[in-house]
Amino acid sequence: MPDQAIPSLPEDPTLEEIQLFLAPHIAEEAAFDGWSDEALTYAAEAHDIDPATARLAYPDGAMDMIDAWIQSVDALMQAEFTEERLATMKIREKITELVWYRISVVMPLKEALRRAVSLMAQPQNAPRSGRISWRSADLMWRMAGDTATDYNHYTKRTILMGVYSTTLMCFLDDESDEYEDTRAFLERRIENVMQFEKAKAKFLKPREGFDLTRFLGRLRYRAD
Repeated sequence: MPDQAIPSLPEDPTLEEIQLFLAPHIAEEAAFDGWSDEALTYAAEAHDIDPATARLAYPDGAMDMIDAWIQSVDALMQAEFTEERLATMKIREKITELVWYRISVVMPLKEALRRAVSLMAQPQNAPRSGRISWRSADLMWRMAGDTATDYNHYTKRTILMGVYSTTLMCFLDDESDEYEDTRAFLERRIENVMQFEKAKAKFLKPREGFDLTRFLGRLRYRAD
């Protein structure tokens, strides 16, 4: 994983600083030992951190480690895509490149990602996994310049969560050169989203003699 946005550890770090610093290094160990205490211990000792202290930084164990790892990917993405860089892109390119960058960051840690996805998919972890996914989707849309505050705010993020998660699953099964199949899959999904947004905008555009609220109300309370 690139190091440019991973914070260095101060001389007397807080637990939060340890959590964010150590998570990418735990991910490197998780490829071999899973998101386990062993992975945490190896990572901590390799960076002169007391393993007992490191455990305090992740009170909920594996999910805390995974959450912090994803936060580190968020930080890398924000460092890579400055406002100036994003300003030169169209919305489709922004979202595509942001998603692709996130995938490129975890490419060397494919097995760690596979194990993380498996843990996040467990029923007891579903609520937190949803919040983590929403956070990343929200960040990508905000970086892309989205300012919607109505229901579009929610639909855009929900759709992007689906695009991102299915692209990750495609990546995990991809054996093509330089993951070109995953890239093609992502671009198709983004194209589908853009077409959906165009159709939605056309449908919701006010038209003379047409009241969307009344129309939806009739669907819900249709007379017998």
